[in-house]
Amino acid sequence: MPVTALEIVLIVFALLVLGLGFGGYVAMTRRTTSREDQLLEQLQKAERELASAHAADKGWDPATLRSAARAAADARFGASGSVAEPQLVQVIDKPGTDADQAVFRVETADGEHSMMLGRTGGVWGPTA
Repeated sequence: MPVTALEIVLIVFALLVLGLGFGGYVAMTRRTTSREDQLLEQLQKAERELASAHAADKGWDPATLRSAARAAADARFGASGSVAEPQLVQVIDKPGTDADQAVFRVETADGEHSMMLGRTGGVWGPTA
């Protein structure tokens, strides 16, 4: 049974629609993944800025807090060359100054870690 011209046109059209549909799906998936990464970066930046603003609003000295976080990260995770700058992500302001806590995100060669500092007698240091 010979194949008619109409059947050939319909097969080519079906293959074209399937090819375009698959290509569109691949392009949409790549674009969505790219946007998710950008959104995650923006969200993490906003989280850090909000935590810093909250700490400053509570009267916490940013330089003192940063240096305490750096010292604690170096002591816990190794030399300063292998540890990225700790990022303040949460401020826990309980009644009194000795109950204050700050949570930092620390990136090392092993991955991302969370580290909590507490204030005792006005001095920031790692919590148990």
